[in-house]
Amino acid sequence: LRNSSFLENISGKLVGDKGYISKGLFEKLFIDGIQLLTKLRSNMKGALMTVADKILVRKRAIIESVNDELKNMAQIEHSRHRSVANFSVNLIAGLSAYCFFPKKPMIALDRCNTIDTYNRLTLF
Repeated sequence: LRNSSFLENISGKLVGDKGYISKGLFEKLFIDGIQLLTKLRSNMKGALMTVADKILVRKRAIIESVNDELKNMAQIEHSRHRSVANFSVNLIAGLSAYCFFPKKPMIALDRCNTIDTYNRLTLF
């Protein structure tokens, strides 16, 4: 996150884990118009969060479990491709296989209408 070229492509809200909490990073992102959302540590004083932000932070684990299933079960994370076409075929095959999984984690976004108004949501 300290790389400026990465931050040029992000806008809106950025959801992270407790390891990303630091005043310097929070202030740098805030100046660029990016709001960093994390769970609070036990030694931190209560910060004000909207209900939509609390829901996003809680649903982060579900999003990470989808990424884990894509990497481990659908084998999308494979780095030995010799051509772009081979990479594309592997990615499409992995996403197609994920569509046939019997149980997929889901997030019900209809409870929180304010999420639709955000430009972009980025997870790391």
